[in-house]
Amino acid sequence: MSTPFVTAVHFYPVKSMTGRAVGEAAVEPWGLAGDRRWMLADDSGHMITQRQQPRLALAAAEPLPGGGVRLTAPGCAPVDVPVPDPAERGTVTVQLFRDKVEGVPAGAAADAWLSAYLGTPARLLHMDDPATRRLIDPDYARDGETVSFADGYPLLLTTLASLDTLNTLISRGDHPDEGPLPMNRFRPNVVVGDTAPWAEDDWRRVRIGEVTFRAVKLCGRCVVTTTDQHTAERGKEPLRTLVRHHRIGKELVFGTNLIPEHTGVVRVGDDVEILD
Repeated sequence: MSTPFVTAVHFYPVKSMTGRAVGEAAVEPWGLAGDRRWMLADDSGHMITQRQQPRLALAAAEPLPGGGVRLTAPGCAPVDVPVPDPAERGTVTVQLFRDKVEGVPAGAAADAWLSAYLGTPARLLHMDDPATRRLIDPDYARDGETVSFADGYPLLLTTLASLDTLNTLISRGDHPDEGPLPMNRFRPNVVVGDTAPWAEDDWRRVRIGEVTFRAVKLCGRCVVTTTDQHTAERGKEPLRTLVRHHRIGKELVFGTNLIPEHTGVVRVGDDVEILD
């Protein structure tokens, strides 16, 4: 088998909105530059993602100079959201899974736009200082390692071979009409080609181009993967097939979570070296 290599790089400016494919991305200690620095919360301070609002799949955030975003969605006029100043706006506490995280309110215009689109109260928050705001689960991280508003870890890696195998299994299962699934169901940051199926399950340390990462935890999948990212409609797959064919412990697994050991740049076409 030839050397594994990067086939795609993605980042997601607003958590749970559409991702953006890029040729290269800077790796910061807490994730790819610009990845999930914004998130939505409800009026009780709990996160809003595609788990609760699948229509977020149809909304997009275009990065603007200075770190702001332009929000677009079907039936809505675009709205530009600058980076809010914590000195002016302060911060609010939001519940992100088990973590309580501080975020800076984006302001009334962004909140009104999101609330109108989703049909429920929503507010947009920015992570002003990812170096200090949220520690990674200490069971998997070293002291002081942090993450953005991502589910739990700085980067998510998936492989084409595992997707091909999963799609073959789906085609033989109870819902073959739902396949083949595209990779965007899994919302990865880095996609790797030229591996064996499920090879990433055994990786512990990898070098991608100029950056070395620890592969710290396989990625347990949720209902978001059943959401068509182009229609926001939900089905049964891939969870129905994962529960039968790729369940590890209590989790339905696809992909692996990475923590960078230093900064650098990852690029489409970079070789991927398995160090451990």
